Amino acid sequence: MDPAQCRRRPTEAAIDLDALAHNWALVARRAGGREAIAVVKADAYGHGAPAVARRLLQAGCRRFAVAVLEELAALRRAGVDAAVLLLGGVHGAADARAALALGATPVVHGAAHAAWLEEAARGIGARVPVHVEIDTGMRRMGVPPEEAAALLETIAASAALELAGVSTHFARADEPDPAPTRAQVEVFARVLDVARARGVRPGQVHAANSAALFAAGRWGDWPLCGDVVRPGLALYGVASAPHLADPELRPVMTLRTAVAALRRVGPGDAVGYAGSWRAPGSGWIATLPIGYADGVPWSAGSRGEVLIAGRRRPIAGRVSMDFTSVWLGDSAVALGEEAIVFGAGQGRERISVEAAAEAARTMPYELLVRVAARVPRVAFDAAACASSR
Repeated sequence: MDPAQCRRRPTEAAIDLDALAHNWALVARRAGGREAIAVVKADAYGHGAPAVARRLLQAGCRRFAVAVLEELAALRRAGVDAAVLLLGGVHGAADARAALALGATPVVHGAAHAAWLEEAARGIGARVPVHVEIDTGMRRMGVPPEEAAALLETIAASAALELAGVSTHFARADEPDPAPTRAQVEVFARVLDVARARGVRPGQVHAANSAALFAAGRWGDWPLCGDVVRPGLALYGVASAPHLADPELRPVMTLRTAVAALRRVGPGDAVGYAGSWRAPGSGWIATLPIGYADGVPWSAGSRGEVLIAGRRRPIAGRVSMDFTSVWLGDSAVALGEEAIVFGAGQGRERISVEAAAEAARTMPYELLVRVAARVPRVAFDAAACASSR
């Protein structure tokens, strides 16, 4: 039998494109007239980059950012021909040539990256725009501050490379204390001052991520230094930290499935691997066809909850690779009843991805991006419902 003719497993990630467009408009207001580069790395934080990028283009976005070349290639295959910032840069001469062939705007993290890109640009006979990242305190990628002005000057003088932008990356903008972020802004400003004194025009200047965008309301506009911002997590309706929560943000993803099996258990009956959970009394166990191979963290076992029939129900025992058991108590439900791992259900009750991440002792970023490829993304908006993959 053709697998396409089989009934599809009910597990899916529903992607609300209307919510995405709403969040984009909110971010644009927060940006205060600055251009926003939409970060769609990691398959748009697990939401499906092609559908997300197309909807953001309709909403007015003109530029995207990805981490690696494969993500850019996926956008191009999907027909997205907008400008794309390659945040991770290039990793050799061949990678530089491939990046330029795909129309990337690469981020330069050091002199070697600039050399590879300059050689690739000369090979195609074109002057190629690049951005340079300055490491102001993240200590992960980027040019050290003491080397930055000289590299900016070199790139600005290049006949093959165009210095189109300079950026930095905040390490602690999601914390209540503004001091570490302010220190990074001050280092960034000093580097730019030195470069400008040498006659360098830095092009677009950007630093603010989602956390800085929403912290700016508390700290003032200084975290938005520059004329561009780079929102990521906020586009998907998730707060970077509890104190940065905004009631206007709308969650974009709902990870849902349906009850596949029901069984009655007695007091003390063990459920799942290792018998780590035992029934507190007589009641019902619901089995959901979703597990850690789909993105439900193993660490959510006996800690997390799911939403079934409008009520929060505790996960019973370990999360399996393909299944998760849930304790219903005496309130049995029907086979096929919808179950929400995180996101919105039919009623007013919901389980936020932030709450689900806290229960699993992880962070919302990881919960979103770990939703597996075998879970279909089903994108919908007010006009139509269509699969994004």
